[in-house]
Parts: sequence; structure tokens; C-alpha cells
Amino acid sequence: MDIYQIIQKPVITEKATLVREKGNYYVFKVDRHASKGEIKNAIEKIFKVHVLKVNTTTLPGKAKRFGRSESAAHRFKKAVIKLKENEKIEMVEGV
Repeated sequence: MDIYQIIQKPVITEKATLVREKGNYYVFKVDRHASKGEIKNAIEKIFKVHVLKVNTTTLPGKAKRFGRSESAAHRFKKAVIKLKENEKIEMVEGV
């Protein structure tokens, strides 16, 4: 799998911002089939940083209703990345 397909986009929420300020963690939406090792390698190669820890969770998406029927929810995977101290990802910091 290509490293640019693994990392889809950064998650910019209030909770993700608080975690980033408190402990040098970054949150990304990643491919559902990517492993922790693949996520770690992708982050290190794309952003040129050292990853200490990767935590992942698969979240249920919102179900959509069309009339009487309800479609299946689109699940997605979220990765919380802990970086080495004094390192940061500039692309996410500016947002």
C-alpha cells in the first residue's frame, strides 16, 4: 500500500487539539486496513519525524436515512500518534 493512501487527513477537533497541546500527540484519519507499523512508517517518511507510539481505533460512521430505509454506516479508522519531544508536524500546527 502506498504511504500517501494510508494517511488520509488530519483530524482537527477540540479534543484532538487539547491532546496535541498536552502531550505532543497528533490524530489522523487513516485507511481502515492499515496496520500500526504501516501507519508509523508512513508518518515518519511523509513528515520526517520520529514516532514513539501509535494507538488506533475503528469508529462507526453515521447511518444515513433515505425515506424508510437506512443505509450502512461508513466506518473509519483513527490513529493517535505520539512524537518524540521537541518534534512537531508543521502542516497540522498551523490549523
